[in-house]
Amino acid sequence: MKITPARPDDVAKLLVFREEAAAWLTRLGSDQWQRPYPADRLLATIEAGSVFMVMDGDVTAATITLTPEAEEGLWTEPELREPSTFVTKLTVARTHAGQNLGGRLLDWAGDRAYRAGAKWLRLDAWTTNEALQRYYLRQGFAYVRTVREGGAVNGGPRVSGWLAQRPTEPADHGFEDNT
Repeated sequence: MKITPARPDDVAKLLVFREEAAAWLTRLGSDQWQRPYPADRLLATIEAGSVFMVMDGDVTAATITLTPEAEEGLWTEPELREPSTFVTKLTVARTHAGQNLGGRLLDWAGDRAYRAGAKWLRLDAWTTNEALQRYYLRQGFAYVRTVREGGAVNGGPRVSGWLAQRPTEPADHGFEDNT
């Protein structure tokens, strides 16, 4: 399997990929990702070079977004002064579930962040998705805190404010890295 940067013509494919993940989460009883993701925001992150895809032949097996910028209101000023890479939208196709693809992709992200000089690989997860939170803890992340206020709409409740981090380090992730 190889990792490649997403291209602008991948927007439609990645939106469907996210819709499939949202439907799966709904079947599990989660309210995560129930609002459609805006295509223009996805295109902007692709054009910024932040979106990556794991390809298994011609099939998109997983995707991840990496950025040096944190979502506003989540991390403290002292934390923001530490060089970090932020993981968002990690998604694995159901056809590729159970193969530790997400764990390997997090290792790839930590390796990439390490090589870029970041100290931390950080993320925020859905506050009500305890299974996802446990997954990240099993992947070596340490819980930092949960931010419940200051959501994007009118400063209301935040739905994705469970914060975790792990140190970056070199990793043998096993992907062909075409980034």
